[in-house]
Amino acid sequence: MEELIQELETGGYSCIVCKGTAVRRCVRRGIIDLYTLQRKEPSLLAGADVADKVVGKGAAALLIVGGVRRLYAGVVSRAALDLLAQTEMKVRYGHLVERIINRTGDGPCPVEEACQGAVTAEACLPRITEFVQSHFPDLNI
Repeated sequence: MEELIQELETGGYSCIVCKGTAVRRCVRRGIIDLYTLQRKEPSLLAGADVADKVVGKGAAALLIVGGVRRLYAGVVSRAALDLLAQTEMKVRYGHLVERIINRTGDGPCPVEEACQGAVTAEACLPRITEFVQSHFPDLNI
C-alpha cells in the first residue's frame, strides 16, 4: 500500500487501483474513473487496494459496492468515512474534511450532494448513475 500512496502523491494520478499484478492509473477528476471501473471491470475492484486523492460519499459508495479491500484517501469527507465505517474495508486517510468542495470552490461536490441522505452505498448508486448520465452523456456505460 505504501508504494501506491507514494505513486499517487508523486505521479500526477487521481486514483490508482491495484489487484495482484493488474494496475489501473486514473487521471480524470471526480468519480468518473471509479464509476467506469465499477461498471466495466468490477472484478478488478473486488479485493483491490486503492489509493485515491479525494474520496467523497459517491466515491466511497463505488468502492464499497466494488468490494475494495483497502483504501488510502488523501482527503476524505465525513460522510464518506461514515459510509466506509459500515464495512470491513481497511481505511487510511491524510485529511478529514466536513465535505468535499466542487471544482470552482464555491459549493459542495455535486456527487456528494446527490448522495446526501442515502444511508447505504447501494442507495447512492442510482444517484451517481443519474449524475454521470446527465453530465457525461457520451460515456456509453
